[in-house]
Amino acid sequence: MRNIWVVSDTHFGHNNIIQYCNRPFANAEIMDECLIDNWNSVVKDDDIVYHLGDVYFANGREALSKLNGRKRLVLGNHDNGKDQILQRHFQKIMVWRMFPEFGLLLTHVPVSYTTLGEGGEDRILTNVHGHIHQNKSPMGRYRNVCVEQTNYTPINIEELRVK
Repeated sequence: MRNIWVVSDTHFGHNNIIQYCNRPFANAEIMDECLIDNWNSVVKDDDIVYHLGDVYFANGREALSKLNGRKRLVLGNHDNGKDQILQRHFQKIMVWRMFPEFGLLLTHVPVSYTTLGEGGEDRILTNVHGHIHQNKSPMGRYRNVCVEQTNYTPINIEELRVK
């Protein structure tokens, strides 16, 4: 498998996300420990990880230094691209990332289906996204990689690729 991983909506340090999304953790410290352990169980130091936004809240910034891999961020609605902590821990910060070789478009929120290409288009993409947590993706070519959908673990890009 390739050494590229994708994850979204970790919300490190965010106690309220536990109740909001019915995450199975007693508090943010326990949640963060689980997320870090799961991340590091699959991601090695030289691997690339695309985080599709909503990285951390408040004290959750401490988790970032404990994560393996070369991290890249697709900004989420709770992220600030000028945040010095994000800039320190992420090699690249962007608003979206296209992988034509995999047929994938990585974004934080699901995009309009017209963005993905239709019938006569040379390229028909699958939108890999976060933002909607435990909710299902729109019908069609979408894949939700919020941690609630991936057992709180990054997913390898090979599992997302369009075949």
